[in-house]
Amino acid sequence: MVKLLKKIFGDGNQRQLNRIQKTVDEIDALEEKYEKFSDTELQQMTEQFKERYANGESIDDMLVEAFAVVREASKRVLNMRPFAVQLVGGTVLHEGNIAEMKTGEGKTLSSTMPAYLNALTGKGVHIITVNEYLADRDATEMGKLFEFLGLTVGLNISGKSKEEKKEAYECDITYGTNNEFGFDYLRDNMVLYKEQMVQRDLNFAIIDEVDSILIDEARTPLIISGSAQKSVNLYQQANTFVSTLDRETDFTYDEKTKGVQLTEEGINKAEKFFGIENLFDLSNVSLTHHINQALKAHVSMHRDMDYVIEEGEVVIVDQFTGRLMKGRRYSDGLHQAIEAKEKLQIQNESMTLASITFQNFFRMYNKLAGMTGTAKTEEEEFRNIYNMDVIAIPTNREIVRDDRADMIYKSMEGKFQAVVQEIRDRHETGQPVLVGTVAVETSELISNLLKKARIKHDVLNAKNHYREAEIIENAGQKGSVTIATNMAGRGTDIKLGEGVTDLGGLAVIGTERHESRRIDNQLRGRAGRQGDPGMSQFYLSMEDELMRRFGSDNLKTMMERLGMDDSQPIESKMVSRAVESAQKRVEGNNFDARKTVLSYDDVLREQREIIYKQRFEVIDSDENVRDIIEQMITSTVERVVSTHTQDDDEDNWDIEAIVKYVHGNLLDAEDITIADIKGKDPSEMKEIIMDKVRNRYDEKEEELSPEQMREFEKVILLRTVDTKWMDHIDQMDQLRQGIHLRAYGQNDPLREYQLEGFNMFEAMIESIEEETAKYIMKAQIRSNLQREAVVKDTKAVSGGGEEGAKVRKPYVRKENVGRNDPCPCGSGKKYKHCHGK
Repeated sequence: MVKLLKKIFGDGNQRQLNRIQKTVDEIDALEEKYEKFSDTELQQMTEQFKERYANGESIDDMLVEAFAVVREASKRVLNMRPFAVQLVGGTVLHEGNIAEMKTGEGKTLSSTMPAYLNALTGKGVHIITVNEYLADRDATEMGKLFEFLGLTVGLNISGKSKEEKKEAYECDITYGTNNEFGFDYLRDNMVLYKEQMVQRDLNFAIIDEVDSILIDEARTPLIISGSAQKSVNLYQQANTFVSTLDRETDFTYDEKTKGVQLTEEGINKAEKFFGIENLFDLSNVSLTHHINQALKAHVSMHRDMDYVIEEGEVVIVDQFTGRLMKGRRYSDGLHQAIEAKEKLQIQNESMTLASITFQNFFRMYNKLAGMTGTAKTEEEEFRNIYNMDVIAIPTNREIVRDDRADMIYKSMEGKFQAVVQEIRDRHETGQPVLVGTVAVETSELISNLLKKARIKHDVLNAKNHYREAEIIENAGQKGSVTIATNMAGRGTDIKLGEGVTDLGGLAVIGTERHESRRIDNQLRGRAGRQGDPGMSQFYLSMEDELMRRFGSDNLKTMMERLGMDDSQPIESKMVSRAVESAQKRVEGNNFDARKTVLSYDDVLREQREIIYKQRFEVIDSDENVRDIIEQMITSTVERVVSTHTQDDDEDNWDIEAIVKYVHGNLLDAEDITIADIKGKDPSEMKEIIMDKVRNRYDEKEEELSPEQMREFEKVILLRTVDTKWMDHIDQMDQLRQGIHLRAYGQNDPLREYQLEGFNMFEAMIESIEEETAKYIMKAQIRSNLQREAVVKDTKAVSGGGEEGAKVRKPYVRKENVGRNDPCPCGSGKKYKHCHGK
């Protein structure tokens, strides 16, 4: 049916490519013209383009000429001539879509053309990478091209001062990491003075490894947090209790959902252990939460797989990249539960001051584009959530890699023996081998097996990522064997050594299928770059997690019935399709989960945008803050009067309560009496009170200069908004944690969250108005007023259901460090390129 539809309507991807090819032909036609230009003439084109834009011409109309200029400049500055497929990729990016370009096809160079074209508007272009090493590398290398053409290039990485960041954002093109751009947005909306803001409006972003940032890390919240003091005793008690439980009788573990639940027997044990009558009594909500997190820490979180212990701290291992996520912490007390389990010092939980997910941050850009080697499998999600199409760009040279069918073994032991034998056979011929693993512990298991077989090899995982560049550089050399966790070395190419092409190129061996087909495709894509030969094959067993979770029971029974032992694999396209079907189910589940998270997060997004907009109006304003505050006081007075004059019978109106409120919150006792408003209708009461408030306001203004009064207003307003908003975020988080229980009452949890969230937001706004009114009218004005942050000790943290900081610690040199050694500050750079400069 699909083939028939393609015949009738054509392949959508091919149609797009055919359309773009016409543009590429026009760019090619200009090559001869620009080759004759001198450097100066070529550089002057930038000013001409800017002038044409200022006169009303669109950048779309200038695309062909601008791309041709960049291509010519690239030949002269970088000694690289963009291929036709790179021009196609650049056009796809300019149109706000995703260019799927295979490993080694030159995504970085493709991005220069749309970046240059869009920078001509003067509104700024952000090129976003997954780590600081790549951002620094690309800003340095591609920066030469942009600077030759008269554009400025900035680098935005952690550790830079506000002045340095502001300078980077003012540049035409700014390179940096997704985390840093997101954190800067949050920090900008917490500043006390407009001059402290570093970002301009979010105009156009090109995201490298877009699937990693917008899919894998989509649910990752970026959080600015402060420390919240809480007792550690409950974590330790819950951990002690959970340690006494028996897996068979006291709790159940669902491998598919990774959910852990106490059984009736376990509940009885908990009540006895903690000396309580009912574990589910409202007064024991906190205890139940701590027990659940301790259970999760013990049963579903595994050391050397989900996290490692390093220097007495629990360090999370990213399940997608296999990298250590230093400083990142699981949220909701899970990190503390793991610390209790591992008998480490328990750190304090944090309080959220501001947060945003990558999904919502990147949707704020006027235009968004992305590039990666693997995105087609997630096309539906990119289209639905980000309104971006995925265009698969053909390779410059045909891929000749041999992708073989999966080999499936009955047990893990049989699988690993076969993997080691395969490595040995290829190693003896001198063919380089890359072995991909899902977890750190698998990479170490294979390493131990290879040591026994006396096969020299390198291991690239979260524990030794500082040698990443060196290991990747050697991975394509003759006789090399490299074991790497998934996506290790992402963003760098494995280049083949001398004579390796004749041996069949790089051999990629996968030891397990990942939940996502994209991650498997990334591993395959390590071999066969730019027309090189190569081979890829996955080795699976019936005991692999994916196979266990998704219907391998029938297959295992069939293997046993046929009397197959561990040395006999099944090599079957049917089984491979079954595995792919399982992966599609997991991807579908994950997509649904991300869509649900987005639906919930959209509630907070709308609220956040209102607060941030109003907050900006306050810090940006010189004059009209009194108007804002008077409106707040008016709203407060209207609510108080309405509340006490609702009855149709005037005799039942509580005039005394109105006057008491006004005395306590707005005016002095002698300013207004019951007689002043008795016998008046509600609208007259409001006007009388507001007249007296304005008179008192004027008196306050006379006590100080207008400048001091304006500053006083801003101090009160900002402090109130920030305090209330911080509490609101915490309350929304608590609401979110328990909202799923509404489903038991036949209510839609999302709908309930939206309604309650709206009511809570309304209540917060009223609370801000009342508190601001009270402080403005009642506070004694000091002449040495200063705006102060609500929480001073803040840190930037991020985590997908996790929290933690990607904050580099101040570096103090204590020992002699070699110039080529990794810098002790943790940047990942060599000492000579970092603090050794």
